[in-house]
Amino acid sequence: MYLIIAEKPDQASKLAAPFKPVRQKDHLLLPPSPEFPEGAAVVWALGHLVEPIPPDGYRSDWKRWSLQTLPMIPERFEYKVKRFKEFRVIERFVRRSDISLIIHAGDAEREGEAIIRLILDQISVKKPLKRLWVQSLTPGAVRQAFKQLTDDQETYPLYEEAVSRAYADWLVGMNASRLYTLLFQQSGSTDVFSLGRVQTPVLCMIDEREKEIESFKQETYWEVEACFQAAAGSYRGRLKTRDGSYAFSNQQQAETEASADRGSTGRVTKLEEKQKRIPHPLLYTLSSLQAEANKAFKFAPKKTLDTAQRLYTKGHISYPRTDSPYLPAEEAETVKKAAVQLEQQSNYAAYFPLPLKSLRSNKRCVKPEKVTDHYAIIPTEEVPGPDKLSPDERKLYDMIVKRVLAAHYPPRLSDTKKVETTVSSQAVYASSFETIIDEGWRKVLPVKSQDRSGPPLQKNEEVQVESVETVEKQTQPPKRYTEGDLITLMKTCGKLLSAEDASVLKETEGIGTEATRAGIIQTLKQRGYIHVSQNNVYVDDKGRALAAAVAGTLLASPEMTAKWEKRLKEIGAAEKGSAYFIEQVTAFVRHLVETVPKQAERHPFPKAGSKRTAKKTAKKPAGAGACPLCGGAALDYGAFVGCSNYKKSNCTFTISKTILQKSIPRAQIKKLLSSGSTDLIKGFKRGETTFQARLTWNNKQQKIQFDTVPDTQK
Repeated sequence: MYLIIAEKPDQASKLAAPFKPVRQKDHLLLPPSPEFPEGAAVVWALGHLVEPIPPDGYRSDWKRWSLQTLPMIPERFEYKVKRFKEFRVIERFVRRSDISLIIHAGDAEREGEAIIRLILDQISVKKPLKRLWVQSLTPGAVRQAFKQLTDDQETYPLYEEAVSRAYADWLVGMNASRLYTLLFQQSGSTDVFSLGRVQTPVLCMIDEREKEIESFKQETYWEVEACFQAAAGSYRGRLKTRDGSYAFSNQQQAETEASADRGSTGRVTKLEEKQKRIPHPLLYTLSSLQAEANKAFKFAPKKTLDTAQRLYTKGHISYPRTDSPYLPAEEAETVKKAAVQLEQQSNYAAYFPLPLKSLRSNKRCVKPEKVTDHYAIIPTEEVPGPDKLSPDERKLYDMIVKRVLAAHYPPRLSDTKKVETTVSSQAVYASSFETIIDEGWRKVLPVKSQDRSGPPLQKNEEVQVESVETVEKQTQPPKRYTEGDLITLMKTCGKLLSAEDASVLKETEGIGTEATRAGIIQTLKQRGYIHVSQNNVYVDDKGRALAAAVAGTLLASPEMTAKWEKRLKEIGAAEKGSAYFIEQVTAFVRHLVETVPKQAERHPFPKAGSKRTAKKTAKKPAGAGACPLCGGAALDYGAFVGCSNYKKSNCTFTISKTILQKSIPRAQIKKLLSSGSTDLIKGFKRGETTFQARLTWNNKQQKIQFDTVPDTQK
């Protein structure tokens, strides 16, 4: 019998669905088939079942936060089981004598590779292992993937990359967080500071923008605009200054220039005409999808990732954690099958028939040589009905569909003109016009734009100056970043480009990965370093204090982090080993521990605190009852209730105050901790299902459970 280990329960169900599974209590059974001659059992993890051990798991003296114990550098990076229920099920099957082959069916990416292999490492049973690599969870794609199982050694480098990444993050995070927290305490701070290999450079980029905004000094300038009357109609132009710009710093000078040209005549002295072709935008990567969903709907990047993951699990889109905007040739057929279904839906029917019948001939989309582990995000042939998706899922699915449909349309064509009009005073006014010839792909992805067409003009044509006026303007400060901008910044290592340019920029190595960038932003918010208001990102004083403290060190450098990311990708591609990378990170950590305290002696860290942060930290967390694990005080920390002994005895008890999209009042959590159960709470959402339940505490399993009522609602 084969054993299939999936990453999550819903993924397990999708992988088993084409093979007539029989559901058991904690696994699925598949009958014999060509893919599984002796049948198969399907079990699942629940994401990360194992985690890196804490510092005191290596040495007892590392439990205490002290400068004397730094740096903490384990000789061997180790993991421990954190969720035993699911782990025991997997272990039971792996050890069974009738299991002849294990199929690794984690997500087809680095993190999925590590999740399953780390579980198998803990079990330490050597059996033949194959890798399932599936790009979409439609029945056809799943069947085909099981027929083309990969040798486990082909994807092993991804596991090495994941473990190297985790080890590097542990080394930098554990050591730098303790180092800077202890040095901040010497300056009177009582807060805990979290630092990271990726999060800290991102924080510094946000802080740098904050400084640019604060130091900005608005200046007033003037432009001179004229309206000209030609034989075929009127048009406007801006006066060019002697330095080639349009701005006058002196109002009187601008008025003098304007007065000289009023009532005079002019002549078209320059006329440049050319045709402009703008091809359709590239297909979506996760980063470009996150950036545009944030711009269009103000979706936080994590919300976009979570929504895309649900669409993938339901089988409606291909794997979303991709950094490639291209497709292999065979996936053009998947798009073609999806298009047949999409044409039947009223909200897409207007775009059919498609000018291009297949993307196979579209070289802007189909570039097999550019596709590595994953291809661009596309809809699958399992097209959902309009009423089968939640509002957020519908918005994201619509974006993906329209981006793909637009790729079937020709370029947007326009005629552009650059005109210079010289008046009798020899002043030169510049104008530019654009006349749309064919909207092309813009029929699918329209934008609101002003009419920029001008009248037909002839070179040397004489025109009349109808009016001239001065226009007062002000320079504008740099814009605050949005969360979508932060995704692009990480993608391009601090260069704020368009999402499209970020997808094709070869010279720049980004920081973070497609799967982790949303989490980095989330971490910065949770740590109290930044906050988001009306989709604009603001740095808080705690974040400013940390950015000031790390200024000048490599911790603040996105370029160094990008080089590390490049090295990690080389490990994942089996181009280089991990030893040299770990040596680099270890040397960096030793250098930090040696030099930063000396710098702090010369320049003590600022005391972290602000009006915003002070309001949060000055108020002590409210009590919520007794911790059911250790008996300590359970305190309300805002987003969650946790044990006050989390530092003293490493107690891990926490309860999120938002469960399945439902906000849980502190009063209900207090009732849960005192009596073992809450009142009946309405509004929990799991997928498309809304239900009501009581939250109960299971003492035996030491976790919260749902006590649902029978009348669930769709």
